[in-house]
Amino acid sequence: MHHDVPIRPTRSRARAVAVARREAEAQARARLWLTGGAVLLALTLLALVLFAPATARAQMFNAETFTLDNGLQVVVVPNHRVPVVTHMVWYKVGAADEPAGKSGIAHLLEHLMFKGTDKIEPGTFSKIVARNGGRDNAFTSSDFTGYYQNIARDRLETVMAMEADRMVNLRLTEDDFQTERAVVTEERLSRTENEPAALLGERMDQALWSVHPYKNPIIGWAHELAALTRADALAFYHRYYAPNNAVVVVAGDITADELRPMAERTYGQVPAAPDTPERHRVRDLPPPVDITMTMSNPRVAQASWWRHIIAPSANTEHAELYAPLQVLAELLGGGPVSRLYDRLVVEDGVAVSAGAGYSGRAVDYGTFSLYATPAAGRTPTEVGAAIDAEIARLLADGVTEAEVAGAKTRLKASVVYARDNPFGAARILGTALATGGTVDDVEHWPEAIAAVTPDDVMAAARAVFQGASAATAILQPDTTS
Repeated sequence: MHHDVPIRPTRSRARAVAVARREAEAQARARLWLTGGAVLLALTLLALVLFAPATARAQMFNAETFTLDNGLQVVVVPNHRVPVVTHMVWYKVGAADEPAGKSGIAHLLEHLMFKGTDKIEPGTFSKIVARNGGRDNAFTSSDFTGYYQNIARDRLETVMAMEADRMVNLRLTEDDFQTERAVVTEERLSRTENEPAALLGERMDQALWSVHPYKNPIIGWAHELAALTRADALAFYHRYYAPNNAVVVVAGDITADELRPMAERTYGQVPAAPDTPERHRVRDLPPPVDITMTMSNPRVAQASWWRHIIAPSANTEHAELYAPLQVLAELLGGGPVSRLYDRLVVEDGVAVSAGAGYSGRAVDYGTFSLYATPAAGRTPTEVGAAIDAEIARLLADGVTEAEVAGAKTRLKASVVYARDNPFGAARILGTALATGGTVDDVEHWPEAIAAVTPDDVMAAARAVFQGASAATAILQPDTTS
């Protein structure tokens, strides 16, 4: 990820509020840990790409797409219920693309993009959006960075022009840089170093991802963040922020024919970069590891258990498991009728919550996650053992046609609202396109889910539960002090 989940302030109080909101969203989207609430959000976002009403060649959004002469891809999702649109700009760069020793630069640049241009005074971008009746936000993940506005249809071209302006004309003084780096440093202190779950999540990612850049926190390591310079930020900006390394998604009360002239008048005036940056990632991970770590902290009120497993994504050599892994996550831990919830919470009473999630829209590998919260008088070790026992049963006994059909039906039920949610539609399409997918992948994903069989689900289960790298974490209260 994620930031929106995963998802800054300038010096003003209003900006501080906006910052906090973006970071709260970022926490849910980033590739950190998945606790109960975050899992539900992640599952919801994942489910939205899964299923639509069953028709031949069913399409999720009936999206249209075109490409400007400068290489910018534009996607339009018409929805004429209300005269409002969601406008999103996605850059194909995230924390995993940062130069070695420069962790945090992608996220810091997200902050700095609100500093201004020759046309927009520093700190006024969001104020202009608000004066036009809209709201804006931004997010950074390991694989992409995005900016968005929800705005009335008749003000759309205004925000398109503003985004096109800062795509190429960012103005950044040394004072601006120092101020915002201090803000991010404080953000790391308050949201990570003073949060036991966040600290343990960082340790998990280090252990799980080893040499892969997914090991680095989106907000950056403290010592590397402190060493970042204005020159670093500008170099990163000029390298990655260009129309031929971006995607614009507009969902709402507009058609492609109406949007194209606006796009040409705004984004079309931005020159293409000389070349499109290649994403140099580590593809060959070390041999699988299985690591367990425990953290005790007096600030922890409720113990928790979770596990992250490296899994195939839509972009790996085993992309055929992408749809089955989503069905597996739903069947195993997608809600109150899932196997984990039924066994751990309803039958055995060892946990008060339990579930699973799968994040498979990534430039590189995906992550399959399991989590549980112990019931009163029970320990994280006990719930972990219970989850292991349920997985062993699944591997030994398999899954039934009825279970798989039920999981697919639940996924279908949770996505029927996607068509009516312009923001959700823009997020789904943007995530896919920024990580190597296509519009067609999203539009016809219902067919992929419909085709999943019990054998496919078991192949997915063996891929993640038999030999894949895993990091297990236990967070518990410290009662020694």
